[in-house]
Amino acid sequence: MTEKITLARIDSLEERYAHQEAALDEITRRAIEQSGLIAAQAERIERLEAALRALDQASSATPVDERPPHY
Repeated sequence: MTEKITLARIDSLEERYAHQEAALDEITRRAIEQSGLIAAQAERIERLEAALRALDQASSATPVDERPPHY
């Protein structure tokens, strides 16, 4: 009977290990995916910041006391 219990425990441990290994693989896959998304978003933020800087420079080049065209 002790041998049956030992074999059952080993089977249970092997099953749990297999599930944990599959979960770890899934977590790793998602972490890699998230890393790619974060890099893409960082690049987009850099482009948007450059566009905002360009707009800010362009708007500061116009005269402040210029009359609007409807006067």
